[in-house]
Amino acid sequence: MVAAHGHGHVTFLGAGPGDPGLLTLRAVEALAAADVLVAEPQVLDVVRTHARSGADVPRLAAHDRDAQHGHADETSTSPSIPSVGDAVNLVMEAARGGKRVVRAVSGDPGLDGNAGEEMLACAAAGIPFEVVPGVAAAVGVPAYAGVPLRDAQGADVRFVDARTASQRCWAEVGASDATAVVSTTLDTVVAAAGELVAAGRKPDTPLTVTVAGTTTRQRTWTATLGTIAQVFKQGKVLPSPEGHQPVIAVVGERSGAAQRDQLAWFESKPLFGWKVLVPRTKEQAASLSDQLRSYGAVPHEVPTIAVEPPRTPQQMERAVKGLVTGRYEWIAFTSVNAVKAVREKFEEYGLDARAFAGIKVAAVGEQTARALVEFGVKPDLVPSGEQSAAGLLEDWPPYDPVFDPIDRVFLPRADIATETLVAGLIELGWEVDDVTAYRTVRASPPPAETREAIKGGGFDAVLFTSSSTVRNLVGIAGKPHNVTVIACIGPATAKTAEEHGLRVDVLSPEPSVHKLAEALAAFGAARREAAREAGEAVTRPSERRPGARRRRTT
Repeated sequence: MVAAHGHGHVTFLGAGPGDPGLLTLRAVEALAAADVLVAEPQVLDVVRTHARSGADVPRLAAHDRDAQHGHADETSTSPSIPSVGDAVNLVMEAARGGKRVVRAVSGDPGLDGNAGEEMLACAAAGIPFEVVPGVAAAVGVPAYAGVPLRDAQGADVRFVDARTASQRCWAEVGASDATAVVSTTLDTVVAAAGELVAAGRKPDTPLTVTVAGTTTRQRTWTATLGTIAQVFKQGKVLPSPEGHQPVIAVVGERSGAAQRDQLAWFESKPLFGWKVLVPRTKEQAASLSDQLRSYGAVPHEVPTIAVEPPRTPQQMERAVKGLVTGRYEWIAFTSVNAVKAVREKFEEYGLDARAFAGIKVAAVGEQTARALVEFGVKPDLVPSGEQSAAGLLEDWPPYDPVFDPIDRVFLPRADIATETLVAGLIELGWEVDDVTAYRTVRASPPPAETREAIKGGGFDAVLFTSSSTVRNLVGIAGKPHNVTVIACIGPATAKTAEEHGLRVDVLSPEPSVHKLAEALAAFGAARREAAREAGEAVTRPSERRPGARRRRTT
């Protein structure tokens, strides 16, 4: 956008109530173009992911006061909000310097927070600005809690900020039959309910209270205006040091609170709120973590294997040169790391994907194939069945001297890989250059906090994707607590886990990390359903360990 009068430009951007997926496409575009990102602490991690590399991200000075809007993300510990003055000074200074500034706030700039005052300051200074709306907490949180604000007959909806509401406001809302969406805090919900009853609302009016809405820490209580105090007392919700947390309370006979059991789509995800340990290399963990998040889990990636170059690189160098000179008919990639190793060697020699011209390329599975496509290479062969060395061999054609001018296969792989693929290719008539492209070594121990969580039952589940991940995790961090659900990718991995004294709860039906995640989700769903049928509260495995705080969701 063209700046006016020598000034930069400011975008006031709503980051939504907490779920990073609720950022709008326009918000992502604005963040990618920003020179300076000024964000409230509770949304910084949500928006910083989309900021362009090199953008300046100054820290705002936070002031402790009750946050009535928005929800802290996983790393936030307090609802502190920066003062308007701090934010305005940063924004104005950057804009006067000709910078493109994004000012990110929780929820929606026009409904949540003090963005209006900052906009007025920009207008007074002649600084051009725009507004990118966001999902307001008062709208997004009830949707994630499974509480529609209107029914087919179209009830009125009133939004109330309990912090600033006057007696006249309470009287008007209390005297009406409108659905009331009240922004308040956990320790003032009961007082807000009392205000509405005193103003004329019936004590048996349905009420839902949601904390940390749209995040995997979301919790919702269902009660009435008259029983919410008792529900909080029985559930030991209050008193609590977390009483300052912002909540959204929905009040009304026609608000849909009575149907929440059927409509609570978010909190009923099979692994909702589960903290799942993913002991893999960081590159391999990404897609698996995305899948776990779709089931409501909170993945925690702990590398157990570090990848290092081979001790003697000469063999790899000769093989890569052989690719260019036409020594091979095929190259077979058995891991994402093998693709990475060859790609790095190519870049070292100034080569690119065009060097694969005339060579047939095989990938052991979909993840490896995706890594090749990102490199600019489309694999000729990916197993149609099992994604493993055995599955690759099932589809691999035998060497035919009539149709295959060259009989040699380049196999770049790890130093500890099995001989299954080499033996199978030789049996099919191929000559194999079995080359160590990288070494796998045990990673450094994770931080002390993570080690304590592993041994103390802080994780709800751990996914083991190979025998080496079992051995390495136990070696660098200790044995997972017996309340932790153990999920293994196959019988060999399960056997190794049992040899280390672990109880295997979930076994993948196929040797695939995505099937393993599916199996864990199915286990979580069955566990949730069993608790409901027994009339018990749905809890996570980590909440069953001795000393764990028991949470009750109604």
